[in-house]
Amino acid sequence: MRSFLGKRAIASGVSLLGLIVLVFFLSRLTGDPTNLYLPLDASTEAREQFREMHGFNDPLIVQFGRYVADLAQLNFGQSLRQARPAMEVVIEAFGWTLCLAAVTMTIVTVSAIVIGSLAAFRVGGIFDRMATFFSLVGASAPDFWLAIVAIVIFAVNLHWLPTSGTGSVAHWILPVSVLFIRPFGLILQVVRGSMINVLSSAYVKTARAKGVRSRSIIFVHGLRNAMLPVITVIGDQAASILNGAVVVETVFGFPGIGKLMIDSILLRDFTVVLAVIMVSALAIFIMNLLIDLAYAMLDPRIRY
Repeated sequence: MRSFLGKRAIASGVSLLGLIVLVFFLSRLTGDPTNLYLPLDASTEAREQFREMHGFNDPLIVQFGRYVADLAQLNFGQSLRQARPAMEVVIEAFGWTLCLAAVTMTIVTVSAIVIGSLAAFRVGGIFDRMATFFSLVGASAPDFWLAIVAIVIFAVNLHWLPTSGTGSVAHWILPVSVLFIRPFGLILQVVRGSMINVLSSAYVKTARAKGVRSRSIIFVHGLRNAMLPVITVIGDQAASILNGAVVVETVFGFPGIGKLMIDSILLRDFTVVLAVIMVSALAIFIMNLLIDLAYAMLDPRIRY
């Protein structure tokens, strides 16, 4: 297990380094941040002083070398926009995104597993058809369209919910609901398909012949053996929520890491953009590692 963890850590480190190099040089192509942080009538001397202060006058390769040297000392730079450590800004925003993702994935996982398992127990029944229909619709609907439609209906027309912010539970309903729909549809389909295969196996038929209750067959005998592919999809969808919350957070004005990334790109706050990439990549690495550990817990053969 230690060897496996070491290999995963090395592979993730190499991927992260490549991502940092790519984002560093691509972000510099967006333009000179001096035009955004200084008045239009600023003098040439003031502009040169600003560039010199932040190292923008140096060649890109020199800027990159300086950034890597700072990273080696766990110095992630200062935010141009907020004039404080970039990692501090990112961690503050990441907390909001993590809460949003945790709430959404908890509701999604429980709902999809229960509904998908019940749908698989009576294949072709009314409940199965309804669950399949709504899951396919949900998996196909784009997040940005759902977010806009939700605001128009529930905030603008009905005045039931606020359009943005995080002040109360009502502010969380629309972002969570929009993020819920796509992963719910995908996970439900995987749970249903996996459970159909498991429930048609010989040991389940034997349990039914012995008179074991349906609830025990579904949630005790069947679900555990059907969970391996489900865990993969749950992990992928959790990672997609961390990355895909950019659109939802921007539309709803949610102060998470997605909105922070968009704002930082538009304002050319390069250090914050790079810090966002590093935190997101690290979160995905940890999530994939937890998925692998869950595999080993569910199926002891994987440990060997």
